[in-house]
Amino acid sequence: MPDYRPNEQNSLNILEDLIQIALRKGAEAADAVRVQGVSTNVSVRLGKTEEIERAEAHDLGLRVLIGKQQAFVSSNDTKPEILDELVDRALAMARNMPEDEFCGLADPALLAKDFPHIDLYDGTELDGDALAALAKETEDAALGVDGVSNSEGGGASFGHSSIALATSAGFSGAYSSSSFSVSASVIAGEGQNMERDYDYDSQRYYGDLRSAEDIGRTAGERAISLLSPRKMPSGQVPVVFSDRVSASIVGHLAGAISGASVARGTSFLKDDMGTKLFADGINIIDDPHRQRGPASKPFDGEGVANDRLTLIEDGTLQCWILNTASAQQLGLVSNGRASRGTASPPGSSTTNLYMEAGKLSLAELIADIKSGLYITSLIGFGVNGITGDYSRGASGFWIEDGEIAFPVSELTIAGNLKDMFANLTPADDLTFKHGTNAPSLRIDGMMMAGT
Repeated sequence: MPDYRPNEQNSLNILEDLIQIALRKGAEAADAVRVQGVSTNVSVRLGKTEEIERAEAHDLGLRVLIGKQQAFVSSNDTKPEILDELVDRALAMARNMPEDEFCGLADPALLAKDFPHIDLYDGTELDGDALAALAKETEDAALGVDGVSNSEGGGASFGHSSIALATSAGFSGAYSSSSFSVSASVIAGEGQNMERDYDYDSQRYYGDLRSAEDIGRTAGERAISLLSPRKMPSGQVPVVFSDRVSASIVGHLAGAISGASVARGTSFLKDDMGTKLFADGINIIDDPHRQRGPASKPFDGEGVANDRLTLIEDGTLQCWILNTASAQQLGLVSNGRASRGTASPPGSSTTNLYMEAGKLSLAELIADIKSGLYITSLIGFGVNGITGDYSRGASGFWIEDGEIAFPVSELTIAGNLKDMFANLTPADDLTFKHGTNAPSLRIDGMMMAGT
C-alpha cells in the first residue's frame, strides 16, 4: 500500500532552519509550525455526481519574540529567499507590537521528549471514482427506505495531513494523520408533511468505517421517524439528550473551564475550582493519546508533553484547560492543552474529551418519566458563558409513560448550566464518534417552551 504522508523530517528541517535565521537576525526566541494536507470530497445527489473537490494545503507559520513583544507571520512558500523575507517581516512587526507580559515559549522542562504511538495514519487513498461509488451506495440505501421521498445527497471523503512543530527551546516533533468519512441526508414525506435527517461516520482508518448500507438506511429511518411532529404545551419536564446531541453539554463545560476564559473572568465557573458540580460518580476525561482518536495528538501545540487529564472526578472540578500563557496568568503550569494554527498565538483546547458512561441503559433512564422530552436535534447557540444561562431550540420525541411515543418540534429548552450539571444522569451508551463525546444524558427540571 502506498504511503502518502508528507515528509515529516523535511518539514522539521525547514522549521529548524527558519528558527535559526530568526535568532541570528535578532529574535530572542521563536517557534514555527508547518501544516500539510491533501483531501478529496465527493458529493452525489439522486445517483449523479454533483461535486468532486480535491484540496492541498502547505502552510507555515512563524512566531518571533523580542522581550515581551511577539509577532506572527505565515506563508505557503518555503523557498529560502521567501523564508528570509518572512523573518524580516516578523521581526519588524514584533518591534512595533505592545508588550504582552504573558507571552513566551513553554518551559523547556515541560516539553515532550518521547512521543506515544497513537495509530493515527492509514495510507489508503481513495480516488474520485471510489468515493463517488461509496457516496452513491450510501444514498441508494437511504432512498431505499420506504417513505423517503427525496435526497439532499450522499457524500464521501478522505484526507491525509501532517503537523510539524519546532521551537528555539529545543523541541522538534511531527505527526501525520488520516480521516475517512461517509454521509447521507434525505427527506421523508410529501407536501406539508416533510422531514429531513441524516447519518454519517468518520474514522481515522478506512476499514473502521460503518458500512455505507448501514449509514444510508439509518439516515432514511431517522427521517421517517420524524414525520407528523406534534407541538407540545410549555412546562417544566425531564429532558433526555440523545447521544447525538449530548456532547454539547460537555462542550459547554470545556468552554467554561478554558484557562483563558477563567483568567479574563468571563466564565460562570471561574470561582469553582474544587467545587462539586455534578453528582457522585460522574467523571469527565480528556485523553490525547486515545488510539485512532479523532482528536488525538502526541504533544500539544507548544510541544508540551500531554497525557490523560481528569477534568471532573466524582463530580468535582479538578483543573482548568491550560496552555502556557493562560497558566502564567493564573499562576499555574501548562497541562499540555495548547492548540496552534499558523497565523495566531497558541490557544487552549481539549483533545478526545468525554463523559464516562453511567450504569443505566437508555430504556432504564426514561422508564419513570411520565411526560418528558427526548432530544435528537438542537438549534442555535443560546448559551451565556458569563452567567451559564442556557436556551436552545430543540426537536425530537415525546416520552410518555416511560416510552418514546411520537415526534415533536418547535420547542425551546432553557435552564442554567450549573443547575443542569447538578441534575444530570448519564446512560451507559457512550460511543466515541467525535472529538467530544457523551452518553445519553437525563436532566430533570428543565423549562420547555412550546405552544
